[in-house]
Amino acid sequence: MAERWSAEQVVALAPDASSVAAGRKLAVPRTWSDAGASTAPAAVWGLCQGSGKTPYATVVDLAGPAFRCSCPSRKFPCKHALALLLLWAGGDVPDVAEPAEHAREWLSSRAERAARTERPSTAAPDPDAAARRAERRRARVADGVADLERWLHDQVEQGLTGSDRAGYGPYEQVAARLVDAQAPGLADGVRNLATAAASGEGWPARLLDELALLHLLVRGHARLDTLEESTAAVVRRRVGEPERQQDVLAAPGLRDRWQVLAQHDTVRNRLVVRRVHVRGEATGRDAVVVLFGPPGQPLDVPLPVGTVVDADLHVHPGDPTRVSVGERHGDPAPLREVRGTTLAQVADAWSGLLAVDPWATAMPVVLGDVTPVRRRDGRSRAWVVVDAAGDTLPVVFRDDPWRLVAVAGGRPVTVVADRTVAGVRPVAAWCDDELVPL
Repeated sequence: MAERWSAEQVVALAPDASSVAAGRKLAVPRTWSDAGASTAPAAVWGLCQGSGKTPYATVVDLAGPAFRCSCPSRKFPCKHALALLLLWAGGDVPDVAEPAEHAREWLSSRAERAARTERPSTAAPDPDAAARRAERRRARVADGVADLERWLHDQVEQGLTGSDRAGYGPYEQVAARLVDAQAPGLADGVRNLATAAASGEGWPARLLDELALLHLLVRGHARLDTLEESTAAVVRRRVGEPERQQDVLAAPGLRDRWQVLAQHDTVRNRLVVRRVHVRGEATGRDAVVVLFGPPGQPLDVPLPVGTVVDADLHVHPGDPTRVSVGERHGDPAPLREVRGTTLAQVADAWSGLLAVDPWATAMPVVLGDVTPVRRRDGRSRAWVVVDAAGDTLPVVFRDDPWRLVAVAGGRPVTVVADRTVAGVRPVAAWCDDELVPL
């Protein structure tokens, strides 16, 4: 049997704290029947008795990991999958040779889909047709960019007065035209204008900043042929040029022992966005694996949180912080130690990223030995993290600060976070040899 996970690794997969609490309540053998675990395929399954007559059928593909449960929950993994994994981690799920029928059907369908994806196409590509499609797309994008530039000039000439009362409608109309022009990145930029205009006190400065960034992107696209390739790749990505996963994986990979430190989901443009934070043990490089999916549909976990994976990661063109998982060299090992960087080093890295990508809004970081402190900022009090050198950074919390404050307990801790324009947004902490999601 594959090495069992620790309870900390299981908890790190949870979408929120309430799922952890609910999963722990269900992680008792009497709640489960027909539970088992197998090596080939590497999976755990079981039936969890709920309030109804029919128990919930739960399966976890450990190789993903990926999850399936017959319960109506929209969380992935749901409380039943977490409970089953906690039982397995505690040694309360027996090893068996073959999966149960409901588990076998789902695992077989996953294997078949994976085989179809890996099977090379027998149809010979038509380079002329591909070139014609690419040229038509370039023409549509160029027309959309030209229309957007005229619209931006109109906004500045007319002035910003009243923009905070205009609502989202006018911006959404422009964004819809850009989507039709196959420039979804520019459409997102226009939607950001609406958000800035409705952001309350100080909105004119924020709206003007967003207008300037969008205009810079438009001008950069007009000069694509004169830009360095690295800068041109950033501009193409920000405009919304599609990329193929096979092209990303075809580029040389970065091999390291990658620490898998955090996973969190957000909803953006009616899509669930999953970010998995990783850090190279040898290189000290921080990166994220990003997945997208419709709400209510399960997203795979590309790397199990709380482990160290020897693997090749491939950097996406135009996005030095995003990677995709390539070849793996062995099974995941338990995470033993996490070391971060100083706030001064984070500041240098953030400046370097903005020099390459002025439109960047987030960068994965690991802050070493920082303490959360509440300090007076004008008339209010704001949270910051301070390191041993006395450097500070503002903290932007997704929910409330108290979980990080409780984990730290007034002591320095290592914090996994996203460096954003407003400060650092914590997603996990390493404290007392334990990885704690925030």
